[in-house]
Amino acid sequence: MESVTFAESMELVAKIFEAIGALVLLAGLVVSPCLAVRSLRRSGDLQVTYRVLRQSFGGAILLGLEVLVAADLVRTVAVAPTIENVVILGTIVLIRTVLSFSLEIEIEGVAPWRRRAMSGASHIADAAKRSGDAA
Repeated sequence: MESVTFAESMELVAKIFEAIGALVLLAGLVVSPCLAVRSLRRSGDLQVTYRVLRQSFGGAILLGLEVLVAADLVRTVAVAPTIENVVILGTIVLIRTVLSFSLEIEIEGVAPWRRRAMSGASHIADAAKRSGDAA
């Protein structure tokens, strides 16, 4: 039986995180329209339906980005912690942070410091709640 090194184990963990991140994005692609249809049936209001769709899919994207950042962290810190890889990780995290910040503003309509803190998961939960509210 071949022994598995720590680096190989952490590479597998990083790949699992990446797969989970992709699944979160795919689930958001499926669940968001379902929530929007539910909202349309209950409220009949297209603006509310659109808001539910945007909020739920935006939340899924934010949650997926958070999981993908975790995969990058595991891969860089545990597998190959070289200066070059840390700089690459910093750049990736910076880009994903800017994307997350932009998505938060798009979803909420205000800058993050002007409203209560919300994560990608709470955006999805709020959209699901809103899709079930009667008009």
